[in-house]
Formats: sequence, C-alpha cells, structure tokens
Amino acid sequence: MDLQLKDRVFVVTAASAGLGRATAAQLVAEGGKVVLVARRGDVLDEAVAEFGASSAVAVAADLADPQTPRLACRTALDTFGRLDGALISVGGPPAGPVAEITDEQWLGGFESVFLAAVRTVRAVIEHGTAADLAIACVLSTSALSPMPKMAVSNGLRPGLSMVIKQLADEHGPDGVRINGLLPGRIATERITYLDSLADDPKAAEAESAARIPLRRYGEPEEFGRVAAFLLSPAASYVSGSLIAVDGGSLRAL
Repeated sequence: MDLQLKDRVFVVTAASAGLGRATAAQLVAEGGKVVLVARRGDVLDEAVAEFGASSAVAVAADLADPQTPRLACRTALDTFGRLDGALISVGGPPAGPVAEITDEQWLGGFESVFLAAVRTVRAVIEHGTAADLAIACVLSTSALSPMPKMAVSNGLRPGLSMVIKQLADEHGPDGVRINGLLPGRIATERITYLDSLADDPKAAEAESAARIPLRRYGEPEEFGRVAAFLLSPAASYVSGSLIAVDGGSLRAL
C-alpha cells in the first residue's frame, strides 16, 4: 500500500527513542520528512544523521516548555516549507497508587502530560499548511482501563481522550483528522523502567507478557507502522478514534 507520505512533513515529539523514534523512522522510510523534538540533543543529532539532513531536522527542547510546540512548527515551515501533521508523545508521569501521589506530582503530571499535549495540538493546527492535516496523540491503554499503580496516568489519559474527541468534532469540518494511539506493553525505555520497579524485574516482565493474548511485548517498530498509517492519507476517513496497539491486552470495548 502506498501511504502517500512522500514529501509530507510531520513534527514528532519524544523523538529521541522509543515510540517517537520508531514512528519518525517509518515516516522517513515512506518518503516523509520529520522535525524531531526531544530534550536529548546529542541523540537527536544521531537520528538526523541516520535519516539524512534532507529528511530530518532536530529541535532539542522540553515539550513542557510552552514555547516548544510553536518552535517545532516554525522549524518545520522554515526548513521544509510545509507542515502536514504531528505525532504527539509526552513524557510518562510518575508511577504509584493514588494515596502516594503528592499534589506536586499531580500538578507536574497535568503540566507535562495533559497541557503539553494540548498546547502542541493547538500549535500544529495553527501552523499546519495541509488541507488534510493529520494528528496522532500517544496516550496509553489507561485511557480506557486503569492500570495498577499508575494513578496519574489513569487520571489524565481519559481526559485527553475526550479532548481528542472534541477536537475531532471542532476541526473535522476544516479537514483536520486527530486520533489517539493506545500503546500497551511495548519494549521501550519507559516500560523497562516500570518493570524495574518490581522486586524481580524479569519475573514482572514475564508476568506482564503472560497476560497479553499475543504473549509478548510489542516492538516500537510495530507501533511506528500503525502511527504512520494513521498520519497518512491512506487513513483519510479515520478521525476521533482511539486505536489500541497492545497485542490484544485491553479488555475495554
């Protein structure tokens, strides 16, 4: 299938590793161009070298900074002359049960998870040049079903999923598509960290994999292919949807 991504330009946040990096790689492989946003500038430079300067440019900045979304969008326009959409991924909030999460952690999670995503969506819609602008927000399966000891994620992700639905309503008449992606246990630095919190990380990983119908963790590349499809004109009638990429583990409809 031709995803019709040649020369299309996307902002990709959290692009130094994991889901963001894998999605950027897939977009470039399909002929697209990417603005890579993350805090680790040295790692972004390696990604630009891998993808090629004609296909990628780096913005070393923290997405929690209110100025970063506009900077990323302006970089797309200044470098490539257009902006067709974005993959918006934000940092994971602290883990823990509700009773152990402090007010500061709740407020920090709201700023880094919720507001950072909303600000970036607004900036992409404001600066986007495509008549069929496409945005995909990386959420979590906690948007539909609570995860043990992930109080902040359980509290914030469902709200973001409703914002995505409302954005699809508000901007669909202008040709904007926006969807949410719900990754499950995918082999990223974040999941490795969460497993490391257990007394026996290897046993925790094995137990998690055993609860997944496919009996394994996903690979970032598997997520990247789904994300690239959703951002492409090939998915032109998909909007306001929450797409699980979780090996079948989500129990909610």
